[in-house]
This record gives sequence, structure tokens and C-alpha cells, in this order.
Amino acid sequence: MNSPVHKPTSIKDIARIANVSSSTVSRALHNSHLISRRTAERIQSIAKESGYSASAIARGLVTQRTKTIGVVVTSISDPFVSDVVNGIEEYANDHGYSVFLANSNAEPERETKVVQSFSERRVEGIVVTSSRVGALYRPLLSEMRIPIVLVNNQHPGEFVNSVLIDNVKGSADVTNHLIQLGHRRIAYIGDRFGYQSDMERLTGYREALERADLPFTPELVVHGDGKCEGGMIGVEMLLSLPKSPTAIFCYNDMTALGALRQLNLKKISVPGDISVIGFDDLFIASFTQPPLTTVRQPRRLMGRLAMESLLKLISGEDSATTIKVPAELIVRESTAPPREDLQ
Repeated sequence: MNSPVHKPTSIKDIARIANVSSSTVSRALHNSHLISRRTAERIQSIAKESGYSASAIARGLVTQRTKTIGVVVTSISDPFVSDVVNGIEEYANDHGYSVFLANSNAEPERETKVVQSFSERRVEGIVVTSSRVGALYRPLLSEMRIPIVLVNNQHPGEFVNSVLIDNVKGSADVTNHLIQLGHRRIAYIGDRFGYQSDMERLTGYREALERADLPFTPELVVHGDGKCEGGMIGVEMLLSLPKSPTAIFCYNDMTALGALRQLNLKKISVPGDISVIGFDDLFIASFTQPPLTTVRQPRRLMGRLAMESLLKLISGEDSATTIKVPAELIVRESTAPPREDLQ
């Protein structure tokens, strides 16, 4: 009995059979003039016989490239997302690509449907910001044959290609800053949805406490929703403790805005009574009262890096699986040493 014939599942498989580079296969499938007609026809024949994605071959055979990219965002109104998209568009425009934008409303099922709809519109690649699907894209990749790059993947687990902030180090820097100021009861208001970034920031917080020989106190960790309302609720929970914290590290700047508002409503001075730190460095962070100490994410750069990685994948070049960018602590006026009577 004959064994079943193994069919290639990627450009790399076709390249191995044809004994050429992945970039040569990509050019052949797009009828590039950079390779000979004979080589292109041989590679296209191998791809057809191997059952490689018919839509991918069709695009090459009819010498059409859409020069379009799909970008999936959680919410167009999210200030974090807008800067990332600006970076994506800048790099895309510089390289002759147009960008289609779609909103997932932070719903995993909708996110998947949007990505599939982009595939049907024959975009050449897709960038997903703050993905709620994450590693679950692996099976989709084998079906769609379209490169996907994630920015700040929020789903636990590794994905093929992604650009993300060094959350662990960023949150450790935050906690170290507060420890160096003299704080010992440092609270963390996280995000109750269990996103990857929240888990990593909590990890950095705990590791910094451990290095400073400070105990991790579970009651000082509460969870909001990543929005202002969650920050307000988180502050209420922390103030209800027998002994309040002297500093609060917030999952993001939106949470910190809510925390500042609730503390102000309670007539609690920041940073006189409680220090507050955010994460993101949104444009509004320098305009709060007091100006917010936070962690800067190079959002525009992350968008450009994601687009650069995507174009490499489209052209058949190798691209780094994970690109991790550094976080930068921005010290403003919302943090200060604790009052002597609170130490």
C-alpha cells in the first residue's frame, strides 16, 4: 500500500522541494520579473501539484497584488490603539501599502471573524492590536496562508510573530521606583479579564517586592477592568482595608485616571497621602492633577515594527518571531516618599 503523499503547507515547504529560497518562491507566486519565466513556472507547478493555497497562487498567476493590509483594533477610540495605528500607517504608506481598519470591540469571536473577512478581501497581511485570540491564530494561519503579526498580544501563550512591550521589566521598574521612595505597602490594581499584559505586570511587581525582601500581600492586589471606572472601584476596595496602601500601581493610565478621581473625591492627597503610577503614558498623563508618573510604551514605534515584520513575511523573508521593545519609566508629580507617620 502506497503511503500518502506529504503536501507542503507553507512557502518554505515549496522552497525545499524546488531547491530555492523562500523569497524566490514568493516572487514566483507573484510573477515577479526578478526571476526567470522558466523558474517561476516550475515553482508554480510544484505549488499547484502540492495543493498549496489556491487563492495565493491565483494572486500570483494573474499578476495582481492588492497592496493592502488589514488592521484589527480593539476600539478605535482607545488612545493606545490610535498611536499604534499611526505607526502602522506611516510605514505602510512609505512602502506603497494601504490600510483597512476594523474594530473588534475586544470580543474574541468578532476578532476572528474580522480577520477572516480581511482574508476574503485579499489583503496581503494582517496586524492585530491587543489580540484577545492570540495563539489560537495558529490553526487560522494554516487555512488562510496570510501573514499575521500581533501587537501586545493579550492571550496567554506564544504566537508566531508579535511585537510587545517588556511588561515584566516595566512593572518591576515601577515597583522599584516606589520602593526607593520608601514605600512598603504598594498596591496593584490589575485587569480582571486575565490578559497577558496584566499577568506580566503582576509578575514584575511581585519579583521586585521579592528582590527587596518585601512580602507579597494578596489583599493589596485588586482587579478593575482597564478603564476609569475600574480604577475608582479598585481604590474603594483598597481604602476599605484595615491599613491602606501608601502607593498604588495601576495596570494602565485609564485605570490610574479613575484612581486619581476617586482619591480626589475622598479628599485624599496625591502624592501626599498616596502615590499613584500608571502604565502607557497616554497624552493625557502629563495633564492630570498632579501629572501622572507612568511607564511609556513606544506605541508608534511598535506599529512601525509590526508593519516592518509583516512586509518581510509577505516578501518571504525571515522575520524575528518576537520583537520586544523596552519600557521607559516617566517620573512626574504623582509619586513621592510616604508620610513619616504612614511608613
